[in-house]
Amino acid sequence: MPFERSGLARDILESLFQRWRRSGRQAVAPAPALADAPLIDRAAALLEERSQSSGVHLAAEILDAYAELDEAGRHDFLRALGTRFAPDPGAIRAALAAYDADPTPARLSAVTHAAEAPRQEVLRRLNQASAGTASLVAMRADLLRLLPHDPALAALEDDMVHLLRSWFNRGFLVLRRIDWSSPADLLERIIRYEAVHSIATWDDLRARLLPPDRRCYGFFHPALGDEPLIFVEVALCADVPDSIPALLAQDRAVLDPQAARVAVFYSISNCQAGLAGISFGQFLIKQVVEDLGAEFPNLATYVTLSPIPGFARWLNSAGERGDAAAVDALAQGLPDPSWREDDPRRQALLRLAARYLLAERDAKGRLRDPVARFHVGNGARVERLCWLADPGPRGMVQSHGLMVNYLYDLASVEANHNAYARHRVVNASGPLHALLADRQSRSTGKRDSRARLVDQSA
Repeated sequence: MPFERSGLARDILESLFQRWRRSGRQAVAPAPALADAPLIDRAAALLEERSQSSGVHLAAEILDAYAELDEAGRHDFLRALGTRFAPDPGAIRAALAAYDADPTPARLSAVTHAAEAPRQEVLRRLNQASAGTASLVAMRADLLRLLPHDPALAALEDDMVHLLRSWFNRGFLVLRRIDWSSPADLLERIIRYEAVHSIATWDDLRARLLPPDRRCYGFFHPALGDEPLIFVEVALCADVPDSIPALLAQDRAVLDPQAARVAVFYSISNCQAGLAGISFGQFLIKQVVEDLGAEFPNLATYVTLSPIPGFARWLNSAGERGDAAAVDALAQGLPDPSWREDDPRRQALLRLAARYLLAERDAKGRLRDPVARFHVGNGARVERLCWLADPGPRGMVQSHGLMVNYLYDLASVEANHNAYARHRVVNASGPLHALLADRQSRSTGKRDSRARLVDQSA
């Protein structure tokens, strides 16, 4: 193996680089007047700094000081960052006037330069500090927490999203398999970040990573080391599953992965609160499908077993508004295994779930359920509702135990994605259509204009 590609060489170079960075930070001391200046003034000084080494050191000092602030101090800094470093309206008007008089590429470039908020350059320079990217991701998590209570932060949020989408675009992301031999600190993060089906013990984690019919993959960014951005847990199965306890049972029979026909994405967890809205899921699923297909050519079906996290909340809200079907369903109490397939109470709840998943929209015309919005937006088909698939406390509270299969048919993923992105059209299976049509026939007979669906099932 060539020396420059060996793991030893990488470790040596990384060690030398870190020593150089630390020595550089120690060698450059802040100016005495600046050391005691308000943090926002130090950000202004960073914007004017012309020495790269001094700028890197000052950026690290600012980020360290920000991390020590309390909630009010962070709020004040973020608000000042958004207002003090806004674009200059006079400069924008002058650049536009110059372009109108002489519409050359150079004049257009001057307009673009004038319109860019100086706070973007402040953020770029902060990003140059050691661990700067991770610090800015944490800073955006603060921003997202404060934004609902302070609309003045919206402009800063727009700039941070713009920069983070550039820094975390697909070209920089690395897909890695996470298995039982992965570093212990990474495995601890998987336990901590698991957001769908909690991992209570190391035995639980081993059951998800060690068996040959289980896989876990994550996206990583070079600037964040072993901090995953998002990870997906996969089960290789003979058939499409309809129960999460059966899928996760530690005493289940392990399947020879070469005999598997179905790959099941049963948990997808975003790990970094500061990267909310920076989408990785579509790329992750596509890459994992490609990798699994190459490793196991017999796989024919790619499907999820997904929660319906907003269903119970929506149902309660509909009941409070006087929706007759919701009122009747809520009066029946929580479902239990004694409700057979033809039980009217069971069918009523499934009709409401189909309505929630396919017809209920938010003010922007998007699907109301966040998980449905994610998978349909990625090109999946809403395939099947699963009765009492998650009978645990969390599943009963969120969705009365219901789960759903989303099917990733590689031949139609792109068309489904475009149909939803452009026209809010949802691809759903025949049985889901039947449930929705049955619900509509039992109501006033009017077709819900929000239920823009297409049936591509066989």
